[in-house]
Amino acid sequence: MDAPATLLYFDDEHDAALRLADAAGFTPAQVERHRFPDGELKLRLPDALPERVALLRTLDHPNEKLVELLLAARTARDLGARHLTLVAPYLAYMRQDIAFTPGEAVSQRIVGRFLADLFDALVTVDPHLHRVATLQEAAPVQEAIVLSGAPLLADLIAERRPGALLVGPDAESAQWIAQAAARHGFDDGVCTKVRHGDHAVDIELPPVAVAGRAVVLLDDVASTGRTVARAAALLLAAGAASVDVAVTHALFAGDALQVLREAGVGEIWSTDCIAHPTNAVSVAPLIAQALRDMTCIKETPVSTRASGRPLLY
Repeated sequence: MDAPATLLYFDDEHDAALRLADAAGFTPAQVERHRFPDGELKLRLPDALPERVALLRTLDHPNEKLVELLLAARTARDLGARHLTLVAPYLAYMRQDIAFTPGEAVSQRIVGRFLADLFDALVTVDPHLHRVATLQEAAPVQEAIVLSGAPLLADLIAERRPGALLVGPDAESAQWIAQAAARHGFDDGVCTKVRHGDHAVDIELPPVAVAGRAVVLLDDVASTGRTVARAAALLLAAGAASVDVAVTHALFAGDALQVLREAGVGEIWSTDCIAHPTNAVSVAPLIAQALRDMTCIKETPVSTRASGRPLLY
């Protein structure tokens, strides 16, 4: 009988890893991590690994984590892993998909190829792909699986705000709004946005009636919160009875939560792709099913590699 697959994880994702390992039928194994006084890292993996290994690492605050992936993936190969999957519920560096001005690094392409050189497969949730049609174009792994938190959030919204109006804060949110609205027949609309910098945006509401409605702003990610906050303030000024926020990735950098509260936002719900106090649904069952269904788990020599009802908290 083949040895059960192993799920490697780091101590700061212990709870999420155990949920995923239990749902997927993987054996969890923690990667030991030591930081030297000069900032360098030393990792220690289990001294022997089965042929099939997955590594869980959500890539918020990604810079040091990318070094961890490099060290862990190369070591896992040396210890017996023949098929290596990165489970990155949040995938960083996807925004910059072209050089907007001469000389800019196209981080999506660079980081995607870096990951493809380390892993055979990649599983992620709602990657921020704009001008790129598929995840495999950004990260040319053998198998790239894109999951979505929108249906899970839609189920939560249907339970807590039945009959809500779903609104996307900008055009890029349209794909997630469409998924969520179709799942429960919500009315929906998408704002238009003009950005003047990292902290300055103009918003125009969609041509839908909002007066007296419970509105939920839904998007893939909330970072500074300024776009969502501006949309919330405009919706309340237009007569919305309430405005809540639902996001897949709860980055909420700096004072983002305070900004949202001051704009009049009521509830804030997120998936557990990134651990945060706003987490309201778990993506573990979704990712576990993807790992079980993965097609490229045959023995693959390294030399041939390409270089839902939610759980409520």
